[in-house]
Amino acid sequence: MLSVFCSPGRYTQGRGATAALGREMAALGLEGPALIIAGKTVIGRLAETWKSSLDAAKLRHAVHRFGGECSLAEIERVKAAARACAARTIVGAGGGKVLDTARAAAADLGLPVVNCPTVASSDAPCSALSVIYTEEGVFQEYRFYRKNPDLVLVDTQVIAQAPPRLLVAGMGDALATWFEARTCVAGAVKNMRGGGSTQSALALAELCYRTLLADGAAALHAVTTQVVTPALERLVEANTLLSGLGFESSGLAAAHAVHNGLTAAHQTHAYFHGEKVAFGLLVQLVLEGAPRATVAEVLGFSSEVGLPITLAGIGLTKPTREQLDPIARRATATGETIHNEPFEVTPDMVADAILAADALGRAWQKRP
Repeated sequence: MLSVFCSPGRYTQGRGATAALGREMAALGLEGPALIIAGKTVIGRLAETWKSSLDAAKLRHAVHRFGGECSLAEIERVKAAARACAARTIVGAGGGKVLDTARAAAADLGLPVVNCPTVASSDAPCSALSVIYTEEGVFQEYRFYRKNPDLVLVDTQVIAQAPPRLLVAGMGDALATWFEARTCVAGAVKNMRGGGSTQSALALAELCYRTLLADGAAALHAVTTQVVTPALERLVEANTLLSGLGFESSGLAAAHAVHNGLTAAHQTHAYFHGEKVAFGLLVQLVLEGAPRATVAEVLGFSSEVGLPITLAGIGLTKPTREQLDPIARRATATGETIHNEPFEVTPDMVADAILAADALGRAWQKRP
C-alpha cells in the first residue's frame, strides 16, 4: 500500500486575514466571479470586508445565503446560484456545514474552492471530503473529492468573536485526531485518501493533541474575552490545520463512527459535531481498553474546557438499551470507520461501551 499525504494548496491564518482574501485568491490565480456561501450572521459581519478585498483584487462576486444543513438539496441550491452568476470560484465562509456544502458544490461543478472558517469548531476546512446529512440533520454519507481546497483562510479576529462553545466543539473534534490516527496506523489501514499514513501525518496528529492540552484552556479564555492571543493562534491551528491533516492523512476510527451513530438520536441534534465526537472518543477508549491514565487525561481536559463526558451532556438522559440500539447499529454500519479498530466491533459491544463511558464520565463529575 502506498502512503498518501494530502493538504490544502495554501493555508493562511492570522488577525484580519479576511481583508487579504482577494490578494490571496489572486496570488493563486483564482478567478471571479466568486460565489460566497455564508449564513445570515456571517454575511452581516463580513460583507463589506469581502467587497473591499475582492474589489481591490478586481474579482467580482455574489453571495448565497446558506440554508442551514449540508444536505443534497442545499448543495443543489448552491450549484444553481453558482450557475446563475457564472461563478469561476466557490468561497465558503462559516462553520463546518457551510464549508462542506461549498466543497460539494465546487466539486460537482469542477470549480476551485476557498474555505474561510469563521469558527474553529471542526477540522473540516482543510479536507477533501464533506459530511452529508439529511434535511433533518441525520448523518447520511461521506463524500470524497479529487483534491483539497485551493485556499484555506482563517481570520483569528473573527474566530475570537464567535461563541466560546464553538471553539470548545472544535477541541472535541481535534481531541480524537491523535487517538484515531494511531489506531489506524497501528492496524495499517487505509487513510481517508485510500493510502497509508506517513510519519508526518502521525506527528501532526500527536502535535494536535499536545497543543490542545497546552493551550486549550488559555485559548478558551481568550475567546471568552474576545481577544486574539498566541495561545488562541496555536489552538486555532490545532483545531483547523493539524487536526485536518492528521485525520485525513492517517484515518478515523471509533470516535467518529460513534458520532455518526449518535446523530440517529434526535435528542443529540442540538449538540455540535465536536461535542459528540468528544464523547465518541471516550467510547473508543473503552472499546480499546485504554490505560486508566490515558482515560483520566482525556476526562480531565474535557472537563476543564467544558466538553461533554456523559450521555446527558449530549442530550441523552438515562437512555434505555432499546434507545441505544439504533445508535450502536448506525455506528457499526458497513463501511463505518469503527471497523478500522484492530478487532471485530459489534452493535452490542458499542452499546456496552457507550454505557461504560457514560459511567466513567458520571464518576469523574462526582470527584471531590
